[in-house]
Amino acid sequence: MVNSEYLDVFLDESQEHLQAINDNLLKLEQTPDDLSIVGEVFRSAHTLKGMAATMGFEDLAQLTHIMENVLDGIRQSKLEATSDVLDVVFLAVDDLEAMVQDIAGGGDGKHDVREVVAQLEKIEKGESVTKDHSSQDQEKSDALKEEGLDEFERTVLEQSAEQGFEAFQLRVTLDEKALLKAARVFMVLDVLEQVGEVIKTNPSAEDLEEERFDHSFTLIVVSKLTADDVKKRVLQVSEIEKVEIQKVDLKPSSNPSEEPNAADEVAATATAPTPKAVNNDQKERTVEATKRSEANKTIRVNIERLDVLMNLFEELVIDRGRLEQIASDLRNSELNETVERMSRISSDLQEIILNMRMMPVEQVFKRFPRMIRSLSKELNKKVNLEIIGAETELDRTIIDEIGDPLVHLLRNSIDHGIETPNVRLANGKPEEGTVILRAYHSGNNVFIEIEDDGAGIDREKVIKRALSNGIIKEDDIEKMTDQQIYSLLFSSGFSTAEKITDISGRGVGLDVVRSTFESLGGVVTVNSELGKGSVFSIRLPLTLSIIDVMLVEVREEKYAIPLSSIVETAIVNKSDIYSAHGQKVIDFRGKVVPLVYLKDVFEIPGETIEDDLCSLVIVHKGEKVAGLVVDSLIGQHDVVLKSLGNYLKDVFAISGATILGNGQVALIVDTNALIK
Repeated sequence: MVNSEYLDVFLDESQEHLQAINDNLLKLEQTPDDLSIVGEVFRSAHTLKGMAATMGFEDLAQLTHIMENVLDGIRQSKLEATSDVLDVVFLAVDDLEAMVQDIAGGGDGKHDVREVVAQLEKIEKGESVTKDHSSQDQEKSDALKEEGLDEFERTVLEQSAEQGFEAFQLRVTLDEKALLKAARVFMVLDVLEQVGEVIKTNPSAEDLEEERFDHSFTLIVVSKLTADDVKKRVLQVSEIEKVEIQKVDLKPSSNPSEEPNAADEVAATATAPTPKAVNNDQKERTVEATKRSEANKTIRVNIERLDVLMNLFEELVIDRGRLEQIASDLRNSELNETVERMSRISSDLQEIILNMRMMPVEQVFKRFPRMIRSLSKELNKKVNLEIIGAETELDRTIIDEIGDPLVHLLRNSIDHGIETPNVRLANGKPEEGTVILRAYHSGNNVFIEIEDDGAGIDREKVIKRALSNGIIKEDDIEKMTDQQIYSLLFSSGFSTAEKITDISGRGVGLDVVRSTFESLGGVVTVNSELGKGSVFSIRLPLTLSIIDVMLVEVREEKYAIPLSSIVETAIVNKSDIYSAHGQKVIDFRGKVVPLVYLKDVFEIPGETIEDDLCSLVIVHKGEKVAGLVVDSLIGQHDVVLKSLGNYLKDVFAISGATILGNGQVALIVDTNALIK
């Protein structure tokens, strides 16, 4: 069934239902008495269970069924939606997401869910899920029961025991942010092979090598070292979050194959539903059928088809420019009229295609509330996330890229910005901090802001750290604005954290955040007030495919400068240009603006045109500005942005190319690279 033609639809809808479950569980935590929210969660879970069963993913269906039992208990007021109960339900959702991700990666959706199933069953029976340390230790012990061993493996363990070896089972959990998981597994296996022999792994060695697992895996190993020594050896591997270890008991009664499987019990129960359950199923199917009939006005289109459509239209835009050039040269009225009509139609078509590719930023924003909930608990802080403007739309290609950098900025705001409740109360603030995630349109740009009411940025600490790292010199400080000083946070390797944590403060990250946004044609700025909070602002273009540019000429070459980077254009007298500290500058509107000569930057051959006047394009990067010196200004155009390909991807200050109406190629200038 994995290769079914319906798999893509199943994956899309599963992710939608899981997101809806996450969103509604967060709402339920705020208003636990609102049973209508429980109904929404139950409906999403019920639909997910049905789809999984239909597709043959039984483990996914069975876990959803157990979670459904707990939700039904809450819906019927038999259970309370406490924070502890919802913590377990969230863990179940995490496992469901891991299963769906495994299926999307070509796996079978298998996942070790024994621990969360046990907790869900406790809740269903009305037992408390608040545990003391002894019960937590017992739970770990239960969760670490040996994996199903075959006769050969059991024989090896028994013979090893006779020779003085100890058998241990380890559960190794990797850091969630760990990259190259397979490499970490190899390092763990290498360490264990040095002190003993690995008898079994779960998942299999092949699945571990292909990274077909979540963040934890189990091993059975024999060694003459003690459990503590084995554990210490494994913990020497970096990016290991925790290692749980216990001695393997080889009593015959402990054979897992003889123990009943909780999932099997669920399957047995599910095969014989009660009349009440059947009635509920009928109601759910009726509600779902009604919803689907309303959704039939939309269709799912594979994004690859939209990419093909966009590429074809880009070629049409190039030909449109060529036709306009020919019509202008021939001065034929009928041809001009036809070309003008074609231009109007293609412009309307362009708008429709671009709108088809537009997606609300909600696609990215909706995963943040759950992350903030987990993060605030981990840091013992109280944080309220407000999302404003989630309906604001961006091109899909940009949406795909902004998720990770936004995650880093949010984590940074909560870790460094928001204070602990006792500190906030001592400073006269409410104990709950507020982080606002805001998106809005402005012209041809979308702005995304992350604002917090935390401690703000200590200007003096930033300056001190920047001086010690050699990022700036003492002479630079007086000339820098507050915003320029705060922008030093984006320098490579910069961090003001007193202590490195798992959340942030590693000295890397913000420089990557800035470079990611700048690669998308965006600009990142930061403002802050000590004790009041900070605002990180990101400006992004609506789309990357077709952009507005100012065409300029430098000697025999034509270049395109994105309008989003241009402040204004000007023609100045060369006598107004003077030198300061070895740099050509001009006094423009009361501000000293450094000049950048494109003929020198791109080493364009040819003789310099002798003229008293000089054409300038004033561009900006945040608060910094520069004047690009060109020979002449041609005018504004819509152009198609084409990549230079992997071979030429590192050309300085060039972000791509376009084909003009006369067939000539014009390079698109990356102004961010020209402003220091």
